[in-house]
Parts: sequence; C-alpha cells; structure tokens
Amino acid sequence: MTQQAEEPATVERVVLFDEGDPLALACGRTLAPVEVAYATYGTLNAEASNAVFVCHALTGDARASGPGGWWTSMIGPGCPIDTDRFFVICPNLLGGCQGTTGPTSLDFPPLAIADLVSVHRRLLAHLGIERLAVAIGGSMGGMQVLQWLIDAPGQIERAALICASARLSAQNIALSHVARRAILDDPDLRRGMATARRLAHVTYLSEQGMADKFTRAEPDGWADVRDAREWLAPAYDVETYLEHQAKIFDERFDPYSYLYLTRIMDAFDPFGGGPGSVALDPAARALVVSFDSDWRFGTEHSRALAAGLRAGGMTEVAEHVVASPYGHDSFLLAVPEYLDLVRAFVS
Repeated sequence: MTQQAEEPATVERVVLFDEGDPLALACGRTLAPVEVAYATYGTLNAEASNAVFVCHALTGDARASGPGGWWTSMIGPGCPIDTDRFFVICPNLLGGCQGTTGPTSLDFPPLAIADLVSVHRRLLAHLGIERLAVAIGGSMGGMQVLQWLIDAPGQIERAALICASARLSAQNIALSHVARRAILDDPDLRRGMATARRLAHVTYLSEQGMADKFTRAEPDGWADVRDAREWLAPAYDVETYLEHQAKIFDERFDPYSYLYLTRIMDAFDPFGGGPGSVALDPAARALVVSFDSDWRFGTEHSRALAAGLRAGGMTEVAEHVVASPYGHDSFLLAVPEYLDLVRAFVS
C-alpha cells in the first residue's frame, strides 16, 4: 500500500465476497464471487487517518494517477489530493470492465449505486481503514460519494461531490436511452457502443468549448466531390475527433458495462422520499462543485444535491459554481479555481 503517484499504478486484485458470503444486492438477488481491482497511491499513516477514497465516473477505472491516469490534475504529489500527504484508494467499480466483477451478458443481475458502495466499503474494511478523511468523485463518482454518506453516516469526514446529480432529469435519461438502444439494436454490440460514445462526448463538451476546439472550415476538395460516400465520410475536425474517441473507447470498454452503468445512473434517487428522508452525519463536511458550461449535470443538479444534504442534517455544505468553457469534462481538467477549491477543502 505504498504506490507512488509518479510511477505507473500497480493494480491489485482481491475477492471481497464469495459463495459463503455473497454480496446482497438492492434488487434482492445475491452475487458471488465479487473480485475488485484497485490501485493505491501514497502511504497510509500509523493511525490510518489519511485515507482518501476516489470514486470514478462512468468510464473510469482504478488508474486515477501516474502515467496514463485519468485524474492527474487532481491526484499526485503536490496536487490538491496530495499523495505525499494522503493515502489514496481508487477501485474499478462493480459492473465495470477493468478487473472488477461486471456483466458479460444480460444474465447479470441489475445493480444500484448502493451496491457499488457496498463493495467500496468492504474494500475499505479489507485495507483495515475505518474512516475516510476524504471521499471524492465527479459525475457518477459523486453519486457514489452521496450514497456512501447516506449508507454509512460517520465514515466520511469530508465529501467532495463534483458536477454530480442526486436525480437525473428526463433529458439525461433520454440521452442514455438513445445510447443504450444503439448498443442493444446492434447484434455485434460494438458498432452500437461506438455510436453511444460519439453521442456521449457531445454531451460532455459545451457549445463554446467545441467552437473553441474545432474549426468549421470545409475540407479541401469538397467542391469536386461527386461520390456520396466520400461526401458523407468524416471531414470536419469535430467529426474526426468523435471517430477517434469511438475507436479508442471500443478498445478498452465493454458494451455490457456501458449498458449496466448508465442504467444504474438513471435509477439513482436517494432523496426520493422527500426532504429529511435520509439522516446524515451532522459533523461531516461537503463540497459541492458545478461548472457554468456543464449542461449534462448543470448547476441545478448540484443545487438540489446540496439542498438534500442540508435537509438530511449536514450543516457544513459549501456550494461553488466555477466558470469553465469545457462543459461536463471540466471535472477532469486543470481548471485553476476548481483545483484551488478542492485543495482548500481537503486541507
């Protein structure tokens, strides 16, 4: 448990539930065995009081820091989550496809955010840690942090929830439905997943960010095009970008994981019982951050989430709207104001 963030992450594997002790799922079924792939960064102190748990988003994995890590702006030596100070744990979540137990067919049982958190908590116990200094997650990762606050009051001292949602809008569910239909209507699944990924990337960026990133210049030679296939082939910068994203995603992700994890997000509604329907740790602190250009999980989602935390009994809930041109993807990027807010919060 002494992985240094500047080195490639070493992913370890552990079986946390077996046939004699299966995972009880929210749907009423059980699951065993459950194997978890996870990486750690930094060193756990003698009191086990410096642990930070990173809950990744829809398509993330355990490799959060180090070369090739997906959150190197946030986690590492000298970063807001400073691995010279903190012991950072990041697993691939249940239902994922990077070493943790996940679906390989539609015979796999339905999952819920609460099931993901049950596995996270068992991993924490396996590591001999009773309480987290910080739990942090962006997007779907923030949903997991929120569920953890509900399921285990007192286990998290500080919770950072970045561009997250406590309840998806009809528009969000509609977008996810279109993505899933693209996969399910493709007998091979893979071409459909590529289409789903193209759609998702459009929703992760803002209109201004796309305008800044991509040109509208027509490709050379278009005036002489006579063949429709050539005319319809990717030509604009943004089309080429989406094709590239679809290709690299196909190489690393499984369609069944994409189907299951998007559906998990649709069903998430922890405050569905109304104000005060959950009881949270009044001593815990929360940081809720949204970005002004994020239209997928916009500021209204964070505002409702923060209100639910307060209604549940948390008194120290800080809300911030950060200016950024990068849309939903902002939580993955080096936006100075955002990084400063997290640094101050965990300090």
